[in-house]
Amino acid sequence: MKKYFFLLFNILFVLPAWATHNRAGEITYKQLSVFDYGASIVVYAKTSANIPRPSLVLNWGDGTSDTIPQISVVSVGNDTERREYYGVHTYSSFGTYVLWFEDPNRNGGVVNIPNSDLIPFYVETKLILSPFWGFNNSPVLLQPPIDEGCSNRIFIHNPNAYDPDGDSLSYELVFCKGSGGLPIPGYYYPVGTISFSLDAITGDLIWNTPGSFCGEYNVAFLIKEWRNGQVIGYVERDMQITIICNCNNNDPPIIANLLDTCIEAGDTLVMAVSATDLTLPSDNVTLTATGSPFLLQDNSVSFPQPVSGLGGVTDTFIWYTNCSHVKKAAYQVTFKAEDGNTFANLVDLETVRITVVAPAPQNPVATPLGNGLNLSWNVSPCTNAIGYKLYRHNGFVGYVHGYCETGVPAYTGYTLLDTIGNVMDTTYRDDNNGAGLTPGQIYCYMVVALFADGAESYASEEFCAQLIRDLPVITNISINTTSTTNGTVYVAWSSPKTFDSTQIPGPYKYLLYRSADFFGGAYTLIDSFPSLYDTIYVDTLHTLNTSDNPYSYKVEFINDSPGNRFLVGSTQNASSVYLTVSPTDNANNLSWEEHVPWTNTGYVVYKQNISLQFDSIASVTGTTYADTGLINGVEYCYMIKSVGGYSGGGFVDPIINFSEQKCATPIDNVPPCPPELTVEPNCLEHENVLVWNNPNNSCADDVMQYQIYFSPGNTDQYVLIATMPTANDTVFIHTGLVTTIGCYKVLAVDSTGNASQDAIKFCVDSCREYHLPNIFTPDGDNVNDLFHPCDETTDLAMQKLCPPYQNIRDVKMRIFNRWGQLVFETTDLNILWNGKIDNTGAECPDGVYYYVCDVNEIYLVGIKTRVINGFVHVLRKP
Repeated sequence: MKKYFFLLFNILFVLPAWATHNRAGEITYKQLSVFDYGASIVVYAKTSANIPRPSLVLNWGDGTSDTIPQISVVSVGNDTERREYYGVHTYSSFGTYVLWFEDPNRNGGVVNIPNSDLIPFYVETKLILSPFWGFNNSPVLLQPPIDEGCSNRIFIHNPNAYDPDGDSLSYELVFCKGSGGLPIPGYYYPVGTISFSLDAITGDLIWNTPGSFCGEYNVAFLIKEWRNGQVIGYVERDMQITIICNCNNNDPPIIANLLDTCIEAGDTLVMAVSATDLTLPSDNVTLTATGSPFLLQDNSVSFPQPVSGLGGVTDTFIWYTNCSHVKKAAYQVTFKAEDGNTFANLVDLETVRITVVAPAPQNPVATPLGNGLNLSWNVSPCTNAIGYKLYRHNGFVGYVHGYCETGVPAYTGYTLLDTIGNVMDTTYRDDNNGAGLTPGQIYCYMVVALFADGAESYASEEFCAQLIRDLPVITNISINTTSTTNGTVYVAWSSPKTFDSTQIPGPYKYLLYRSADFFGGAYTLIDSFPSLYDTIYVDTLHTLNTSDNPYSYKVEFINDSPGNRFLVGSTQNASSVYLTVSPTDNANNLSWEEHVPWTNTGYVVYKQNISLQFDSIASVTGTTYADTGLINGVEYCYMIKSVGGYSGGGFVDPIINFSEQKCATPIDNVPPCPPELTVEPNCLEHENVLVWNNPNNSCADDVMQYQIYFSPGNTDQYVLIATMPTANDTVFIHTGLVTTIGCYKVLAVDSTGNASQDAIKFCVDSCREYHLPNIFTPDGDNVNDLFHPCDETTDLAMQKLCPPYQNIRDVKMRIFNRWGQLVFETTDLNILWNGKIDNTGAECPDGVYYYVCDVNEIYLVGIKTRVINGFVHVLRKP
C-alpha cells in the first residue's frame, strides 16, 4: 500500500497541470482508401481553464497510437471552445478496431461525476473494416454536445446525426467512462422527476424534468450504424448539460409541428417553419437549422439563418432537388428555436425527415412476338441510377403508388422477373427463359430504377400484353375415374385462332402426349387427331393408375402436308390435380398439387356421404384443408375440384377439373401438447418444487401420466427421475440436491403411449442474488461492525437473504473514497470490511464510499461476472 500511495501522491501532483478543462467530445472517421482512414477528435473544453492542448494521443485500436495535431480552435460561448484534432492511419488487415483517447481531466464540479476534476475524459469509436461491407464512414454529429436547460422545465437535445453512406442509425445510453475506459465509480444518470431517456430511433435525449437539480451533468451515448441488419460500428459521444436554477424563464419557444415528407427529384420543396414564445412575448426568438441537406455542395438548399424576432419568428426552408439527391435513407433536418432570456436560453427542437425519390421510368411498352413479349421503356430521368428491376404479374392490378411508396410492394402480387445492371439498357425479352409464355394469359409488368445504395424509384405504370393465339391452348386435365388399373382422364384444349396459312398451309394434325408425373418427364405419344377442331379426348384406351399417380399432358400442332411436315408448336404442359390425405388423431389432413398454365383461383373439397355420394364440405383458395371432428378407425373419402381460368379470355370459363378420389382412416398418432412447467427453488432445503398444468384442461383429452426428466447442466443429456401415475398429479418435489441449479422437462403421455414432443425446458440458474447494504457502523459495539452482504441472524425469515450463497464462487471488491483512492480490496465473498484502510491501517473517516464489485456467479453455462456499482455509508455512533 505504501507504494500505491506514493504513486497516487505523484499522480495528484502531476494532474493539475492538465486538469479541469474537458467538457465533451467524440471521435469520427472517414475512409480514404481500403485500409487508410482519417480520424478527428473533437473536444469541447472550458475556456477559462486556460489549458492549451496542441496535440492529443489517438489510439487506433490495432496496438498503435499517434500524437495528432490540433487543426482548429473555435469559441462557442458559455466559457467553452471547440478543439479539433486530425490524423491519418493505415491498417494492415481487415478487422474490428476500437479507436479511443483518454485525456486528463474533466472540468470540476460535474454533479453526477464525483470529483470530476480528478477523472480523465475518455471516448471511443468502433470501426469494422470488412471486405463484405464496402467503404464506410462514421456517423457525423451536427449538433454540438454542449447544451443548457432550466430547472423544472423539460430538457430536450438531439445530436442530429446523419450517416454519409446512408446507413441506418440507432442510439443507446451508456455510462460516462474514465481511466482505462472503465465506468466512473459513483457515476449515475441524471435524475428526472418523471424520466430521463434516449429515443433509440430518433436520438431525442429527454430529461423530464431536472427539478431543482441544478449544475453541470455529463451523459454519454452510442450512435450505432446498421447495414443490412448488422451493426457495422458506432461513435460514442460524451456531452455536457448545464441546468440553471431560478432562470426566470417560463417555457421554451414552440416550433409549429412539421411532418416528415417525400419529394420527387426535380421538384422543389418549400416548407414554412415558425416558432413562437407563448409565455414571454418580449423574448427574442432565434431560429436555426442543421442537417445533411446543408452539407450538399450544390447550393440547392435555401434557409437564411440565423433569423430572429420578438415573440416569434418564421423562415422558409427551400430545397431545389435533383437526381443527385436520390438516396434510400431519409435526409434529416433539425430546426432549433432558442429564446433570448438573460438567465438561460431554452430551446425547442423539431426534426423533419425528407426522402428524395427518383421519378418512375416513362413510356413502357410490351409487344408480342413469337412465344414471348418484347418490353421497352425510356431511360430513367435519373441517369445516376445503376439499372432497373423488372416485375411481372398475370393480369392487371391497377396499382398506383402511395405516399413515399417506392419500388413494387409485395402486396400487389407482382414478382421480380429480373434485375438489369445498366441504366442505358431499356429493352428486355420475356419468353420465360426460353420455355415460352402461355397463350391466353395477360402478362403485366412494372419497371423500377435502381440506385447504388439500394434506393428505388417510383414504379412505372403497369403495361400489359398477351401472345398471339397461333397455337392450341390446353384447358382441362380432369380425373373421370379413380382406379389403380382402369382410371380415365378427361383432356381438352382450344384450337389456334390466328396463324399465317401461307406459312402453315395444312393439312393439320394434333399429337397428344401423356406422362405419369406433374412435369412431363417421360412423355409418350398416345393419340393423334386430323381435324383442327377435334379438341376433346377421354383417355380410356390405356391402363391408368389414377389412384397413385398424377398425369400430365401436352398437345403438339403439326403442319401435315406431304413433303412439308413440321412442328408448328405445342401447348404448355398441364397436370391433373393430385390429392394426398394424411390421417391423424380424429382428423384427416388434405393437400393437393397441380401444375397448369392457367391460374386456379379456388378449390372445392368434396367428401363421400353415407349414400356413397360426394358432397361439398368446404371452399378454399389454398391447397390444404383439415377435416376435423372425425372418428378414429372410420374410413373417409375425398376429392378436389379446381376452379380457374386464363386472364386473356376467349376460353372455357371457368376451367373446372377434378382430382382422383382418395380415402384415409384417422388414427391417434398425435402426442399431447407439452405441459407448461414452472420450477421454484427452495434454497434453504436444497430442493426444487416443480408445478405444471394438466393438458387435458386445454389442449388434450387423454393424458394418462407424466414423465419427469432432469439435467444437472444446460445440455441435452436428460435422465428420467420420476413418473407421475395420473393426469392430476401435477406437483413434484426434487429433494436431496447439492445445488438447485439444473434443468427439467415434463412430458405428458396419452392412452396410446404417445409422449408430448418439444417439451419446454425450465432451468434454475441461481438461488439468490448477491445483496449489499448501503450503511454500516464500525464503532466496536459488535453490532453491524462489518460491511458484508447481510447481517448474521438466526431469524428464519432473514436467513433467506443471508449466506450460504449457492451460486457465488467468489468476488472482487474494490472500495474507493470520494477522491478515487482505493481503501479496501478483497476476494472474500463475505467482504468483511471493518472501515479501515485495507482492514489494517487507519480508520476511514465517516462518509460515503464508492465500490465496484465483480461478482463471479455460477450458472448453467459456467462462471459469469456481474459488476455491481454502488456506495456504502460509513457511520460511527458519537
